[in-house]
Amino acid sequence: MKILVATEKPFAPVAVEGIKEVIESAGHELVLVEKGTKADMLAAVADAAGLIVRSDKVDKEVFDAVKELKVVVRAGAGYDNIDLAEATAHGVCVMNTPGQNANAVAELVMGMLVTLIRNRYNGTSGTELLGKTLGIHAYGAVGRNVARIAKGFGMKVSALDPWVKDEAMLADGITPVHNLEDLYKNNQYVSLHIPATAETRGSVNKALVELMPKNGVLINAARKEVIDEASLAEALEARTDLRYVADVKPDAAAEYEEKFGDRVMFTPKKMGAQTAEANINAGLAAANQVVAHLKDGFNRFQVNK
Repeated sequence: MKILVATEKPFAPVAVEGIKEVIESAGHELVLVEKGTKADMLAAVADAAGLIVRSDKVDKEVFDAVKELKVVVRAGAGYDNIDLAEATAHGVCVMNTPGQNANAVAELVMGMLVTLIRNRYNGTSGTELLGKTLGIHAYGAVGRNVARIAKGFGMKVSALDPWVKDEAMLADGITPVHNLEDLYKNNQYVSLHIPATAETRGSVNKALVELMPKNGVLINAARKEVIDEASLAEALEARTDLRYVADVKPDAAAEYEEKFGDRVMFTPKKMGAQTAEANINAGLAAANQVVAHLKDGFNRFQVNK
C-alpha cells in the first residue's frame, strides 16, 4: 500500500530515512511530497492508504480527493490542522503522536522565559527563577516536562488540569490547582499548554491575566487561538509590569511590538518542535503508527470518532 508523507516543512533528512525504513520494511511504498503545494498533496493522496503530515492542512478538499485513505497521522501533539469531522465522515482514523516533542517544547518554554526576564541579554540587570512561582495551564506531556525543568531551577510549581488526578501531580512534587482564577492569581509566571478547542479559543483574556502578581509573565507555547488578543492587549496596556512571550506569533504581532516593545517577545515561526531529536521522534512514531494501523487497526492515539 502507498503511504504519503506530505510536509510543507520537511522532516530532517535523517528522520526521512527512518520513516522510509519503517514503511518499506513493512512492505509499503513511501511517497514523499516536501515543500509541495496543496495541488501536489491532492494529486498524491488520491490513491494513498496512509498519510503523514506535520502542520499541513488536511481539510474537506483533501478527504474528498481520497479513494483508499484509511489513516492520517499528525507528527506532533496538536491536530487542529486536520478536519476531524470530515475524516470521520470518510471513515478515516486520525491519530497524533503525543509526547514525542514534549521535551523540545518544554525546553523552549524555559528558554524563552529566561531570555525575557534577563532582558534579552542587553547588559542590564534581570531577575532569577529560583524561588519564583510557575503555574502550568494543562498538565499533559509538555506541561509535565516544563514542571520537571522548572523544579530544576528551584521554582515553586503548581498546575491546573481537570483530567489529571491530584495524586499524580503530588507524586511529581506539583501543587494541584482547581480553578483558573487561583492559577493566575498565585503565580508570577503562567505557561499555557491547552489545545485550541471550541471551549478554549479566546479563553485567556484580560480578566485572567490581570489577576497575575506584579511582574507577571504569560508564556504561550500552545496555540495563538487560545488568546483573546484584543483583551490581552488591554491587560498589557493597563498593567505596564505584565509581559507576554509566545512561540506562536499573534495575528496582531506588529501592533503588540509597536505598543509594548521589549515587554513582548515572539519567535519568528512556531519553534517548539524544531529540534533534531523531536523531528526524528515524531516522524518515526508517525510512521510506526500508520504501519500498525494498516496491519491490525492500531488506534491507541485516535483523536476522532
